[in-house]
Amino acid sequence: MKTVWIAILTITISLAKANVDTAIIYSIAMKKNIKTVVIKPENYKKSKQNFPVVYVLHGYSGNFSNWIVKVPQLQKLATLHQILIVCPDGGFSSWYFDSPIDSTYKYETHVAKEVVSFIDSVYKTIPNRSARAITGLSMGGHGGLFLGFRHADIYGACGSMSGGVDLTYSRNKFDVSKRIGDTINYAQNWKNYSVINLIEQKPLYDLSIIIDCGTEDFFYNNNKDLHQKMMALKIKHDYIERPGKHDWNYWTNAIEYQLYFFKKFFEEKLKKG
Repeated sequence: MKTVWIAILTITISLAKANVDTAIIYSIAMKKNIKTVVIKPENYKKSKQNFPVVYVLHGYSGNFSNWIVKVPQLQKLATLHQILIVCPDGGFSSWYFDSPIDSTYKYETHVAKEVVSFIDSVYKTIPNRSARAITGLSMGGHGGLFLGFRHADIYGACGSMSGGVDLTYSRNKFDVSKRIGDTINYAQNWKNYSVINLIEQKPLYDLSIIIDCGTEDFFYNNNKDLHQKMMALKIKHDYIERPGKHDWNYWTNAIEYQLYFFKKFFEEKLKKG
């Protein structure tokens, strides 16, 4: 069977330190090579320790390089928190689904299984859910919670920044109908694949969850509704709302809160063994 493989390149965006890799991973599910950014702590090469991993997803129309290009300080944050930060590619508009109507889109399998398996096989990681978290922005915010809940055996913590957590809001936008079908003939898909409904199915494992959205964001009401529903369902989570729009100014700030949250999660879980 063909397995994932890697080509490590120095990412060509004039970084000060060579602690950012571009990994080329062969996706068996989609039969193509897909790039992923891996951000390592500055002491990674010399360190004898293994590191927790935070997977950070990009938004609609983005790609694997968005986060490191827009927020280069992720390098410092990886060193500060002693973590690996992995930024997979989720396609232009996958919504991180294995599309039920388009077999060429299997980004749930790619991100939650292929990328995780690859990272654990190539890098110095702690290969268990107590040392893995996933989050993202916008489409990737939905993806962070969607994959976190559906794969709680893989991720111990998950988050969302400005997430599109209720797909019905995007029924005529962002290519969602291309991934799960129209709202009439495929109405059940819109229910099953939307985070605001998915949370009703309690995962087998406990999750540490953080949700963050700006009050001027067009997804703000959806996130507030999600927060209230999680409160009603007694799903423990951290919820942050503060002034801000759906833009990189907000996400550059939000990722610092999220990484600190995940660091505390790792410390607590790994201390318990």
